Amino acid sequence: MHHTEASHTPHPPARPLRIFIHTGEVSGDLQGGLLVDALERQSLERGQSVEITAMGGERMAAAGAKLIGDTVSVSSIGLFEALPHALAALKLNRRAQQHLKDVPPDVVILIDYMGPNVAIGKFVRRQFPQLPIVYYIAPHLWVWATIPGDTEKILAIADRILAIFPGEARYYQDKGGQVSWVGHPLLDRFADYRPETAKQSARQHLGLGQTDLVVTLLPASRQQELTYVLPIIFTAAQQIQAQMPQVRFLVPLAREAFRSPLETALKAYGLNGCVVAKADQMLAISAADLAISKSGTTNLEIALMEVPQVVMYRLNRITAWVAEYVLKFSAAYVSPVNLVNMEPVVPEFVQWEATPEALSQVALNLLNSPDQRQKMVEGYRRMRQSLGTVGVCDRAAQEILNLASSKAARPA
Repeated sequence: MHHTEASHTPHPPARPLRIFIHTGEVSGDLQGGLLVDALERQSLERGQSVEITAMGGERMAAAGAKLIGDTVSVSSIGLFEALPHALAALKLNRRAQQHLKDVPPDVVILIDYMGPNVAIGKFVRRQFPQLPIVYYIAPHLWVWATIPGDTEKILAIADRILAIFPGEARYYQDKGGQVSWVGHPLLDRFADYRPETAKQSARQHLGLGQTDLVVTLLPASRQQELTYVLPIIFTAAQQIQAQMPQVRFLVPLAREAFRSPLETALKAYGLNGCVVAKADQMLAISAADLAISKSGTTNLEIALMEVPQVVMYRLNRITAWVAEYVLKFSAAYVSPVNLVNMEPVVPEFVQWEATPEALSQVALNLLNSPDQRQKMVEGYRRMRQSLGTVGVCDRAAQEILNLASSKAARPA
């Protein structure tokens, strides 16, 4: 693993550097937005101009990327879950290919989102053999390399892997990849975060009392999770409310389109609480005494805010059966919080173990035990130490700009 210092291009190209980013999912869009900010900041320091186009979502667009297509809305996990989105995903893939042909970039950045990113990477390799491809946040094959050949697919398309987890960096380097460990980008986002003051101000902003008992529920960022994850989490919330009637539930939106189904579900389950606007998601977590969340990048955000949490995930039964018995899928942990040091910092319940009773019991134990909550916070702090140092997005941007500049400086 190596860290590369910024090497300023002596003669920046007359035209702007063209950067194309391809990702999907709410988390990829979040990381892409943070990266776009850093690319613009670093290019300004170098006196270079950049044109950033992307397949992603609204966070990247808000950061200044020109969105070619919205991939977040078609994101899913699992074979059967992907079927309803297959045609839309194919159309988006073709749109991305056409854009690359029309306006060839100086560098392509792939963020997570394995299947569609491998497809785009293969296209770029065929169509533009000299075009550098950076894989930023490579798929978690270092945790669950299940399907033979998956790792080779990543290495075949990536000229450089910018790794955010230490285990990710070691895995891809050991397999022969060109790897830089930049650290985890969420460190930048929470560099100045102070849990106690943040909790007080978040409660004030949301109209909550400082002594209220608040539990934040994060059931869905993908459509399928409204079907498979939400009922488990909301039933667990019912059981918590039966034991602690004074509890208030906050349900922040990952996507605005989920407002109606979440508001309907809150009423149907008889939960005392409200849906919180997407813009206030971080406040809804900061304000909480406990979060119950589906597995994903949000777990790391919750941990960096030092809010105790319970994690779960559930797929369609058929998908889960295929994963377990056909693909022999197994992983010691699924939550990113536990993956950093491969230790059980947060309780996690997956598939058959993810029952409302299991979630509510652990949640009630945490709510009633200051010692357990403190032990989890200590685990969060150990994890944070292993995520690197602040300045992650700028380090990643420097590497990308170096590659783009060297490509742009070559004769056509």
